Amino acid sequence: MTLLYFILVLGITVLIHELGHFIFAKRAGVYIYEFSIGMGPRLFKFKRKNDETEYSIRLLPIGGFVSMAGEDLEVDKKIKSDKQLCNKSWIDRFLVMSAGVVFNFLLALILLFVVGLINGNPVKETTISSIDPSYPISLTNIKPGDEIVKVNDKNIKSYEELALELVINDGKEINLKVKHTDNTYEVVKISPILTKIKGKKVYKYGFTFDNTKKYGLIEAVKYSFIKTGRLVNQMCLIVKYLITGRLKLNSLSGPVGIYKIVDDAKSSGFLNIIYLIAYLCINVGFINFIPFPAFDGGRLLFLVIEKIKGSKVNPKLENIIHTIGFGLLMILMLLVTYNDIIKIFK
Repeated sequence: MTLLYFILVLGITVLIHELGHFIFAKRAGVYIYEFSIGMGPRLFKFKRKNDETEYSIRLLPIGGFVSMAGEDLEVDKKIKSDKQLCNKSWIDRFLVMSAGVVFNFLLALILLFVVGLINGNPVKETTISSIDPSYPISLTNIKPGDEIVKVNDKNIKSYEELALELVINDGKEINLKVKHTDNTYEVVKISPILTKIKGKKVYKYGFTFDNTKKYGLIEAVKYSFIKTGRLVNQMCLIVKYLITGRLKLNSLSGPVGIYKIVDDAKSSGFLNIIYLIAYLCINVGFINFIPFPAFDGGRLLFLVIEKIKGSKVNPKLENIIHTIGFGLLMILMLLVTYNDIIKIFK
C-alpha cells in the first residue's frame, strides 16, 4: 500500500506540473514528441488519433517530461519552423515555461481548500495549550494560553516557522520569548528531552498547541491561501539556512525520504495524503521557480535576460549552462538519496 500511495503522490505532483507545460505548448502550436510521466525505461505508450504526441508511462515515478520541438539547441528539420518552441513569441515561450509551476500551485490551493473544509482552519497555531510536567519547561513561568512570539533571534508568526527553528536548533537549549495572557512578555531558556516516537528519536520541548479551529467555506479558502504562503515562506527560509550553513544538506529528502514520509502519512488517514500532495506540489513549484540552470526558473531567467537585452541569448551558451546545472542537480540528488538511505539504517 505504501508503494501505491508513493506512486499516487509523486505521480499526481509530476502529472500536474508537466500538464501545465503540455497544455500551454499545445495552445501555442508547438510540436510535442512525447508526454511522459516517470523516468527511465518505458512501460507502455499510446497515441491519440490525429495527434503527433506519444503518451507514455515510465518505470521510475520520480519525474516526467514534455519533449518539445525546438526546446533545445538541436533543430529538427522534419518539423515546420512555426511548430518549433524556439520560434514562438516571447510571451508564448514564457507561458510554456512557467505553466508547470502555476499548475502546481493551483492544485495545491485546491487540495488545501479540501483539507481546510474537512479539518478546519487553525486560529491559534503558536498558542500553547498544555505543558508536560515532566519537562524543564514546567519549571518556568510559561502557562497554557501563552503565545510563542520568538525563538532565539527569529520572530515567529506561524507554526511552520516555529517548527523549522526547533529543527535547526537540533536539541540545543533555546531562548523562547512568549506573550503571556496578561499581555506581558518574557524570555525563558528551555531545553528539550530526547524521546522515541514510533521508533524514531526526536527532541521534544514539552508543550502542545491550541487546536482551536474555525470551519466553513470562507475559512477553508483562508486556510488554503494562508497555508500556501506560509509553506512558501518556510521554503525560502530553508534555502537561506542551507546557504548560510544553519541547515545541513542531510536535512533534505529525495525519493527515498519521500517514500518514508508517505509510509508515515498513510497511517494517519487519507486527508494526510492529500495534504502531502499539496505540500509536494508547492515544493516542486517553488524549487522549479528558483532561477537555477535546468529548472524552469533558469529558463525563465534567460527569457527575462532576452527581454532586457532585446535579443536572444546565444543558444549554445544557454545549453551549456543548463547541461552543467543538470549535472550538478544529479550530483545533489545522489547525495540526498545516499543520506536518505543512511537515515533508514540509523
